[in-house]
Amino acid sequence: MHEVYVKTIALISHDGKKLEMISWINYSNNKEKLSQFRLVGTATTAKLINSSCGLNVDVLEPVEFASGPRGGDLILSVEILKGNIDAVIFFIDPMDVHPHQSDIHALERATVNKNVPLALNKATADMIITSPL
Repeated sequence: MHEVYVKTIALISHDGKKLEMISWINYSNNKEKLSQFRLVGTATTAKLINSSCGLNVDVLEPVEFASGPRGGDLILSVEILKGNIDAVIFFIDPMDVHPHQSDIHALERATVNKNVPLALNKATADMIITSPL
């Protein structure tokens, strides 16, 4: 008997894009599509999605470091490099300065190194959750 592999998608967003992510998840049947994956996220985004959308998004461990500026982006980078993440949906706020920009760059480099799809906006996020690949 073959074990079914459920792909893991990381959901994260900058503070200025959290409401956009919630809106995207609740749009059309995106929530239904996302429910077919294992979902993980940085602490603030995961908790917001869990309470606002009713999806089960696991918070990265260790939880005390799991928000982006407190190391969550680096924790996610490690999970990508370990092969535990299949895609990343990261709604970035390009108009805001982020003190943890080097952590964000590390996350981007990890996705490139491991050939993990990285969506930075709704259009590419739609492509990830509808792709047969």
